[in-house]
Amino acid sequence: MSTIRCAIAGASGRMGQMLIEAVAAAPDAELAAAFDINDDVEAALAKADCLIDFTRPEGTLRHLDICRRMGIHAVIGTTGFTAEQKQQIEAFAKDIPIVFAPNMAVGVNTVFKLLDLAARILNEGYDIEVIEAHHRHKIDAPSGTALRMGEVVAHALGRDLAECAVYGREGHTGERPAPQIGFATIRGGDIVGDHTVLFAGTGERVEITHKAASRMPYALGSLRAARFLQHKRAGLFDMQDVLGLR
Repeated sequence: MSTIRCAIAGASGRMGQMLIEAVAAAPDAELAAAFDINDDVEAALAKADCLIDFTRPEGTLRHLDICRRMGIHAVIGTTGFTAEQKQQIEAFAKDIPIVFAPNMAVGVNTVFKLLDLAARILNEGYDIEVIEAHHRHKIDAPSGTALRMGEVVAHALGRDLAECAVYGREGHTGERPAPQIGFATIRGGDIVGDHTVLFAGTGERVEITHKAASRMPYALGSLRAARFLQHKRAGLFDMQDVLGLR
């Protein structure tokens, strides 16, 4: 396998620093560039094969536009995109290969697969709640990972998450409708990322949980995604594709 020349967006951030560390430790990768918002992105990408971007939606879209013009692959871990912005990413992927996923950790993507199986088995008599916790600096809620968990479960049950999701409860809510998928969000301290999907039945509960102790799993998964893209010409992929879980 040839060496992957990686460019890291958001280099001064917590995730950017972890990505730089992971690239430096990988025998098949080298750091071509590390840049922040005010830097010359085109100059930074000039010697790169692949961009790894965990920044914010507007910045990521600008970076992808440059990647498309320069023929550079992209691994996108940014969350908080609108439906319209996701369509823009799909358009970029017609020209370059992109891995776009709400969570790059291999463990989390294993959980997505487990949730699909659990939802198909526990399809009657179980109320479903998604609980997530992150550090105080996270700007979107629920997290992209929590939303993806909800999407996986809803799809397995033949539901539309847009119609059955409830984001928080307050006041006199009445009885819980069976088709609901509830979301609860916690923000505080330096929590890297905790996610639990609760299937609550009569007399029993099934909980599927992933807890991240550091950001390194996201960085290692991103490098795995970059390797996956090496010989791709174009297309939009996610970590289920990278891990062969389709």
